[in-house]
Amino acid sequence: MVLGNLHTKRTGYLRQAAVQAGLPVFFDKKAAGNGKGLIFTDWSRWREELTENEIFLKIEPPLWKSSSLKELNYLTKEYERTLEELALMEKTHGIVFFNHPSAIARLLNKNLCKQRLKEAGLPVTEQLETETGLTATGKQKSEVNLSAAEQLLKIMGDKGICQIFIKPVKGSGAAGVSAFRYQPSTERMALYSCAMLCLGKSLVNTKQLRCYTKPEDIFPLLNQILALDCILERWYAKAEYQGFSYDLRAVMQDGKMDFLLARLSKGPITNLHLNNRPLPIGDLQLPESVLCNITSVCQEAMACFEGVRCAGIDILLEKGSLNPRIIEMNGQGDLIYQDIYHDNIIYRHQAQIMADWLKDGT
Repeated sequence: MVLGNLHTKRTGYLRQAAVQAGLPVFFDKKAAGNGKGLIFTDWSRWREELTENEIFLKIEPPLWKSSSLKELNYLTKEYERTLEELALMEKTHGIVFFNHPSAIARLLNKNLCKQRLKEAGLPVTEQLETETGLTATGKQKSEVNLSAAEQLLKIMGDKGICQIFIKPVKGSGAAGVSAFRYQPSTERMALYSCAMLCLGKSLVNTKQLRCYTKPEDIFPLLNQILALDCILERWYAKAEYQGFSYDLRAVMQDGKMDFLLARLSKGPITNLHLNNRPLPIGDLQLPESVLCNITSVCQEAMACFEGVRCAGIDILLEKGSLNPRIIEMNGQGDLIYQDIYHDNIIYRHQAQIMADWLKDGT
């Protein structure tokens, strides 16, 4: 059974893979009858669809129509409550989860996820606030008369740090993610973000990357972004290819690397839906030792989280050394357009996992 949103690319290409695997596909419980197969359950009526018969359940992310970044925390908290409810139904409804809801929630929190990876000794992009004392909301007791943006500039100057990333603790798709560069000697600054102040007040996600260079534009926006529950991370120099900087998106499944893709960009934020350039990993001609290192880091990261069968992992390769660092993990990061439009490897693997479970009951 798949809990998600009907008529999306996720359900469409998973359905296609299920048919290829010989699984009958249904779109509601009544149509399925007593037959075994892949049933799609809409988020709007999921409680009605779950039965007390043992089922294998994959949870897809909900669709949020709101573009307001101030609603991000509320929406993610509601989603976390739903995940908690699903976790409690594990025994009463005999659910076997593809990715356990509690594991999805752990990966949803960038702060907790990063802490767990650091505890395991894995290379990650370092968080700035743990070194400076700046809190997630941008408030610092010793600087109560300064705005959050002014505090940030002062701390960056004191520490000799010229560029950082600012990320909401929860959320995906670059919602609220911003890259900020500041040169104290010249006071020149630049803020790269998809966030924008609508009518000068409401903070919204435009899904279009903008670069702000004037302090009168940056400060009001930066103050509102820092008022969200955010983490601050060091901005590393990334490896480059033909004049583009890049990072990698890996999809790990059952301990193996199912897909690895480079995301090339002229700017600091590489999400592909922001018109950045995807590149097959083979075109980078990375040394075999680097590829093995990437795979090893991803496998160790997966082992840190019980109940995670599949995850999308964003990897940064440091410029020069090509040493990998984990940027973040996503328990529902398995949709890769460059895969579904070609071999559909990821969803075919998932369909086979489901078919094996239905056949063996394990």
